[in-house]
Amino acid sequence: MGLFSALLGNAGAVSLEELNKHYSLLLCEEEEIELGFKLIRDTFIFTNKRLILVARQGITGSKTEYKSISYKSITRFSVETAGAFDLDAELKIWISSEQQPSITKQFDKSVNVYDVQKVLAHYVLK
Repeated sequence: MGLFSALLGNAGAVSLEELNKHYSLLLCEEEEIELGFKLIRDTFIFTNKRLILVARQGITGSKTEYKSISYKSITRFSVETAGAFDLDAELKIWISSEQQPSITKQFDKSVNVYDVQKVLAHYVLK
């Protein structure tokens, strides 16, 4: 758990207490939240079994989509870092044998995209 503990102090990371408070109903038996990152309106949740993407939709953000992705179904991912004049970094995730990325997320500079990549690599490359 050392890797995850070290990442919790970074800007953009969400505390385990807050993640469990809001998302514990999504978990199955023996599933635990390991780490989460907050984007502008979205949240990335890494559990010991899957990646959960929480996307707030609509003007008020009251409509929410919860997308679950098994780590074994992720075939590849890429990180594009922000340049000197760019505001965002980008993460792309490919599911199964799709030609285009299934998920593309923009991260502002408050989230260290290398940390997100490191956690994703930890689970996908097991």
